Amino acid sequence: MSLLLKLGASWQGFFQTQSQQDYLQNVLAFVENERQYQVVYPPADKVWQAFELTPLDNVRVVIMGQDPYHGEGQAHGLSFSVQPHIKIPPSLNNIFKELQRDLGLPIPDDGNLDAWAEQGVLLLNSCLTVREGEPGSHAKQGWEQFTQACIDYINNQKEHVVFLAWGRFAHEVCAKVDTKKHCVIKTSHPSPLGASKQGKDFSAFLGSGCFSQTNEYLQSTGQQVIDWNLATDQPQNLGFDF
Repeated sequence: MSLLLKLGASWQGFFQTQSQQDYLQNVLAFVENERQYQVVYPPADKVWQAFELTPLDNVRVVIMGQDPYHGEGQAHGLSFSVQPHIKIPPSLNNIFKELQRDLGLPIPDDGNLDAWAEQGVLLLNSCLTVREGEPGSHAKQGWEQFTQACIDYINNQKEHVVFLAWGRFAHEVCAKVDTKKHCVIKTSHPSPLGASKQGKDFSAFLGSGCFSQTNEYLQSTGQQVIDWNLATDQPQNLGFDF
């Protein structure tokens, strides 16, 4: 599998195991066939971007998304992130609003989240591909099994990871995470339809303080906190007084 050549050593064991299973071979064949007749996002060279930018050794936070964005030029392999100079989508805009409310950070002009990924934030979607203009079009083809296997692998191989479970799907995927050695923060989805909703076992995304909670947990376990600031011309504010 040529993919193994692109990934750092820490993901090799996971991908070697998954690549030998029929489900992943089938979903990759499905996507390859789709690309012959349809426009599929993200581009083929960006499908595994989350794993390329965030080696397993570096994973400190996992943010679960659903489909990649299905519009031209948006998706590039990181959940919620868009490529530079693309209009910020509504869910990401709410993420930036909560960052501003929670940590006092300025809302950036750019929706590219590479800087988070490079700090150890695994930005993982439930499906890694989608047909242009058709959300959910690559669901139930095997990607969800891959995503669950990835979460289970991180749960077993790592300690003191923060799982930001935004929305019902993310709640389900993270349901088996061992909360004795990890932190799971459950909120509603940041989309305009869900950002203010709350349930019996999760808070509304807006007002949740999930970013400061994340840094508090990382700090309490002796880890470097995440610099969530994406406005590079602004002073750094991690939400703590050191």
